[in-house]
Amino acid sequence: MGKRKFKLDGNTYLLLITILLFVVMYAVGMIVFQNKGFGRLQVFLNLFISNAGLIVIAAGMTIVMITGGIDISVGSVVALISMLLAWMMENKGIGAVPAVIIVLIVGLVFGVMQGFLVAYLKIQPFIVTLAGMFFARGMTAIISQEMISIKNDVFLSWANANIYLPFGGIVNKKGVMLYPYVYPSVIIAIVILIAVYIMLKYTKFGRSIYAVGGNEQSALLMGLNVRRIKLKAYILNGFLCAIGGFLFCLNTSAGFVEQAKGFEMEAIASAVIGGTLLTGGVGNVIGSLFGVLIKGTIETFITFQGTLSSWWTKITIAALLAFFIILQSLFAKAKEKSK
Repeated sequence: MGKRKFKLDGNTYLLLITILLFVVMYAVGMIVFQNKGFGRLQVFLNLFISNAGLIVIAAGMTIVMITGGIDISVGSVVALISMLLAWMMENKGIGAVPAVIIVLIVGLVFGVMQGFLVAYLKIQPFIVTLAGMFFARGMTAIISQEMISIKNDVFLSWANANIYLPFGGIVNKKGVMLYPYVYPSVIIAIVILIAVYIMLKYTKFGRSIYAVGGNEQSALLMGLNVRRIKLKAYILNGFLCAIGGFLFCLNTSAGFVEQAKGFEMEAIASAVIGGTLLTGGVGNVIGSLFGVLIKGTIETFITFQGTLSSWWTKITIAALLAFFIILQSLFAKAKEKSK
């Protein structure tokens, strides 16, 4: 009973705080910006539309962070994926489907290389992924230093396909009923999030990831192949990063060198705010989702307010990040005392 109680008070408590924070923030937005339509369902769905790529990338980041690692290359890889998609379709005439398959393979290769260096050569994840960040951003510039807009009809049909919901509609000034909608990217992101959640919670591989991050020596004594588990975690992260880059590109329909700068920090912040420990062993993709939604809600506040600088998003996220890191530290100390 004692251990179960601590689990509820510690790790689950962090997740509950994140969810409660999002609910409170969104409720405040609905009250403050009531006259501007903040409470409409479409405004809520826009959080998912704008951040579909980040949701998937944060899920991959959560997996890596649970193992005790980190990946700061994801923003540059997203830029590389977007540039490759644009370059292949517009400059080389490659179809949308083959182009997407190629970039998914590129993501897997990134995951394999970085995972091998971290798991088998035991190089610090920060150094490995720092090199990956520079390499991916450099390759993006090598492909093209100019922005490439995507005009491929198939790709644009994916990007602009509206999936309407049969409820929550509003009547506009012309008397036409407008139903809320999402893009296919949102459906893909949610399906992947659910799949990762199930994998982490209910599969042997998922439990092994937690074991490795919780205590690597104990995982070895349990007979787990720690190096292989870490390698698989980075491969999965690379694949999810490629999918996230594809979803990000669906929103921008372009590739350019400066794209997705700071994306890695947004993914890490979302995971930490969602309850993932920087030291490994604890994390939940549902929490990371709410971390992304909190970031999106702050951006929506600034948009609706109209006069605040977009930099307030980063300032607020920094404050929340500090708050949750302090909470993690307090819970870790409480855990040590309870032993």
